[in-house]
Amino acid sequence: MLPIDAAAHSSRWRHRHPVDKAVLGLGLTVLAISLPPWPGAALILVTALVILLGPAGVPGRRLWRAYRVPLGFCVTGALTLLVQVGAPDRFVALADGGPARAGELLLRTSAASLGVLLLAFTTPMSDLLPRLVRAGVPAPVVDVALVTYRMSFLLLDSVRRIREAQAARLGHTTRAAEWRSLAGLGATAFVRAFDRAARLQDGLAGRGYDGTLRVLVPEARVSVRFTAASAVLFAALAALTFVLQSVLERPLS
Repeated sequence: MLPIDAAAHSSRWRHRHPVDKAVLGLGLTVLAISLPPWPGAALILVTALVILLGPAGVPGRRLWRAYRVPLGFCVTGALTLLVQVGAPDRFVALADGGPARAGELLLRTSAASLGVLLLAFTTPMSDLLPRLVRAGVPAPVVDVALVTYRMSFLLLDSVRRIREAQAARLGHTTRAAEWRSLAGLGATAFVRAFDRAARLQDGLAGRGYDGTLRVLVPEARVSVRFTAASAVLFAALAALTFVLQSVLERPLS
């Protein structure tokens, strides 16, 4: 099980309806994209961090391990705005206003990423995917997503076992042995993935699979109070953003 999935299963909000958490997490993401980056996205970033580390109860170290990957993409995308290619006097030069645009993009994307992580750290996929059918997503699409989600864990477990077996046989002692082990790992994982898929298909056929995977979904109700509190939070963040923006843009007398 991935660390983020384990955190979702042990979250304080584990038994809340996914709609409650989707409204909060995706709402913060939309605000981070639509509000002015300063101070709007900065406020969204701080708010998402407070919710994740506070009410949601996500451990800080586990949050950082998951957040550093999208944050790396955010930083990489922002760095490209610092330069321009094909300047009149040189091939590569600093872009006019590049640092400001890069900072705005970094604020927006990093805050939006935290909004998505808020949903991911509090909502297991096993709770979210089956409910998508009620939202109008075709059942075969949801079934493929469920099977892919399950198979990904089996594949990661197979890769871990193969690497442990290779290490026990001194398969990582030299660079040449490392490359041979890597090639063997890829080939073995590829074969095992197809073997597991074939066995899964045979098992479903033997159980009368008719095109729909029926799974038990934990009972939960949409909390009107939680959703209303999220809406109030969104309104307060938007109002605070415009108030602070007007204060910051006001000339000093």
